[in-house]
Amino acid sequence: MKIESIAGNFSVCIVFDYDNIDLLDKYTFIGKTDEENSLVCLSETVPANVIERDDGLKGMRIQGELDFSLIGILAQIATALAKNKISIFVVSTFNTDYIFVKEADFTKALLVLASEGYELI
Repeated sequence: MKIESIAGNFSVCIVFDYDNIDLLDKYTFIGKTDEENSLVCLSETVPANVIERDDGLKGMRIQGELDFSLIGILAQIATALAKNKISIFVVSTFNTDYIFVKEADFTKALLVLASEGYELI
């Protein structure tokens, strides 16, 4: 399985609303619940109406489209990183999963995944 690094730094945010979010940005993940309006985006595109933010994340994605019948892919990645004390934040889309780690842990995370047999691209 291939893991692709994504260029740029990411932020995870709580926003007041989605009015100031540019949905044409390359990476924009939004989630709305009865408790919050969440946003994950490149740090340089965080909108002004942010309530809270956590910066300094780097991203990677599982390359290719993952069929819904596949089991345990994300669990295996999470377990390998957890064993090495690397915390993750995950966003899943229809096609694949995006894994975010703190910038200070990013190189270590890539080394861990490579040692587990993942091909890094």
